[in-house]
Amino acid sequence: MKGLLLLAAVLLAGPALAQVSRNQAVPSGAAGVAARLNAQGFKDIHGLRQLPDGQWVGKATQNGVERAVTMQPDGTTVAR
Repeated sequence: MKGLLLLAAVLLAGPALAQVSRNQAVPSGAAGVAARLNAQGFKDIHGLRQLPDGQWVGKATQNGVERAVTMQPDGTTVAR
């Protein structure tokens, strides 16, 4: 029963913030970041830019919904 409740909580919280992958080195350059995002199921990737702290930010479509995406220096991808 606890497992079912945990699964329900995860499914309800999922759309707010999705952490896609973790702990893989970020590819160099926007083309590499776009390729990684595409491999993770994102489409229509655009507006990628690198911030001074090494993060990459941009927009991408996931499951028909446009999301803001961030790829952190450790390779973690977050979609909001």
